[in-house]
Order: sequence, then structure tokens, then C-alpha cells
Amino acid sequence: MKKRVSILGCGWLGKPLGQFLTSEGFKVKGSVRQTTELEELAKIGIQPFIIYLIPEKALVPDESFFETDILIISIPPKRIEGIDSVYPQQIGNIISFIKKYKIREVVFISSTSVYNSTNGSVSELDKFVPEKPSGKAVLAAENLLQSVGNFQTTVLRFGGLIGADRNPAQFLQRTKTKLNATVPVNLIHLDDCIAIIHQIIKKQIWGETFNVCCPEHPARGEFYTKASEISGLPVPEFQNTSSDYKIIDSSKLMSRLDYSFKYASPLDYLKDVEDGKI
Repeated sequence: MKKRVSILGCGWLGKPLGQFLTSEGFKVKGSVRQTTELEELAKIGIQPFIIYLIPEKALVPDESFFETDILIISIPPKRIEGIDSVYPQQIGNIISFIKKYKIREVVFISSTSVYNSTNGSVSELDKFVPEKPSGKAVLAAENLLQSVGNFQTTVLRFGGLIGADRNPAQFLQRTKTKLNATVPVNLIHLDDCIAIIHQIIKKQIWGETFNVCCPEHPARGEFYTKASEISGLPVPEFQNTSSDYKIIDSSKLMSRLDYSFKYASPLDYLKDVEDGKI
């Protein structure tokens, strides 16, 4: 019997993930913040709910959303002042529902922003001090979720998300400063995101933390120049001065899940776009 899955946050990742899981026979519930989005979820087989998070509490008109076997939390922290304290509060509110409805398995979509720049490779075992408030926010949320004994949380630290309608050529169009061309990129395609979450559920891998990023890391200048040329957008201006960086190591994920990335390199994705395959 397929399990019930509730996805908190049916946005860029959550909505296609829910659609895929529905096609695999799962009973999927999904939350959005706007009533205008409810019909769209229903059309693709996701039972729609409205849930709105504020620091003080979670506004949940219909708590049956939490009557589920697996909860996937896919709500990134907003770019607001004090988010490093607000976001953990929001996750804490969700934890109260997890306990109330005795949900045993949780997937938390985190970010590689929890790592500081080391000018080298970083793995899940490394010590880290997030450099930005958003990184501090998701790290605090990770710790909060994994410290509760009533359920098991698997944390997925995604790199920069590409694919679908996210054209990477547009990422740097508004950047006025010249960025370092030699810095390696840490990106992950939507198709791999969905496949990895499916494997976590299918193989029942709970209570773990994984980096989720393409195992190959082309230079920023090479990748974004190619992306811009394919899209017909102006090529960003780069410089070759030194700049701090990090390389996200996803070898633990690949070994534990026996997973092979659809796009081992972000450049593979650009080639498929150029060749008209996607």
C-alpha cells in the first residue's frame, strides 16, 4: 500500500514533486498560501490546502493536511529582517502539528547555505558557520527538527536549483559587480531533486542528512557564459581576481542511495537545452 504524503509548500519544487508522487500512486496533499492556486493543484491530482505561516503560529484552516504518513517541508526562509529567528519559530509551529498527528517521517528541504566558504570541498561531517541569515535560519530549523524524538527527519541540503522555468542565464543579469569567473558552481537540477526525494521515501532512509548537488562543478564563468549564449542574453562580465568559494560534496548521497545523477554536471543540462531535448 502506497503511503500518504503531505507537501508543505507546493511551489517551484513542491508542485512538480507532488505531481510525480501522484503518478507513482501516492496519495498526495499539498499546501499553498493563495486560494487562486488551489484549483491548479487539484488539476494535477494533489489534494489542495491553504496553510500560511507567521512567526507566532501556523494558520491551518483544515488540519487534515497533517493526517499523513510522510511530511515534506519545502518552504525556504524569506529574505526579511530577523529571518534567522523567525524561520525556526515557523518550523517549531509545524513541529507541534507533527507531534499532534503522530507523523513519523519528515523530509526537510534545506540548503547548502549552511556551509561557509572554505576554499575547498565540504561534506556533511564538516563544522560550519553560516555566513548569511538564511543559512543560519535553515541550520537552526534542521537542528530543531532532528532534535525531536517523536519522529525522524531526513535533511536534504540542495545546491542552487535549475531546470523547468528557472533559466540560469537570468541569475546574474541584475548583478552589477563583476564576479569571479573561476569559482566553481554548486547546482542541482529539478529532475534530480524529485528523483532523490522519491528514493528517500522508497528506500525508507530516515534520520539522515545529505548534500544534494551535481557531483561536477564547472567554473562560474564557463557555465553562465554558455547559459547566456544559449538563451540569447548578454554574457555577464567576469573578473579573475581571487574569491572565496566552496565545493559541495554529494558522495555520501550517491553511496547511501546508490544514486546516479541525471545531470552529473550542470553543463550536461545546458547541452540538452542547446540540443532541443528539453
